[in-house]
Amino acid sequence: MNENAQDIEDLQREVAGLLLDHVYASLLEDQHVRGVLPAPSRAPAVRVVLGDRNECVPSRLTAYEIPLGAGEELRTAHDVVALLRAVHTGTHIYSSDRVTSVMGMDLYLIDPAQVEEAPFTTDDWASTLLRCLAHPWARSFAEPPEVRLRGFLFREGGLLRLYLDSEEAVGVIAADVRPGGALTALLAALPSLLGEEWRTSDAVDDPHCRYSVDLTGW
Repeated sequence: MNENAQDIEDLQREVAGLLLDHVYASLLEDQHVRGVLPAPSRAPAVRVVLGDRNECVPSRLTAYEIPLGAGEELRTAHDVVALLRAVHTGTHIYSSDRVTSVMGMDLYLIDPAQVEEAPFTTDDWASTLLRCLAHPWARSFAEPPEVRLRGFLFREGGLLRLYLDSEEAVGVIAADVRPGGALTALLAALPSLLGEEWRTSDAVDDPHCRYSVDLTGW
């Protein structure tokens, strides 16, 4: 298998994992994910099936095929989510050569050049961050993670409070973050940031931690 084919397969797996959340939580309005399919013949695309929650009748489901390539680069799993939301916003007209069927479902072949991606939401970023902390082995750690998730709380103003522990600290530490795009950098820096005394304060209003750390400006 060549490197490009491996990258496509890895991305298809990543899309499937990311969209698991939307089996139960709607992707947009009343639309839930009812299937994620690798495109046949090892095509560089993924097919996502949407419909009402718990719907299984093919004629009541809609499949969308989204190409994973973007020029010389690959799209990300988040790009796929953004495109799915976009095709369900407003009115979209598809030419006859971009509408077909598969397994009894209508299948729309999406041209990303004709779709304006919906923005990634704060909840999307928060979900991604929590998933990485809750399932650290998915990030290919060679060693056990230095920081572990014990809980979380969505707060006013778009903030997310993470309840964390580690081998280096006693008890639970609360870290307030503003979910955004630099998640990889934040995850890598968390172990050292939690120990920076100038960032810490007594969590007098929160009985669930020893102290809190303000990472909202990091």
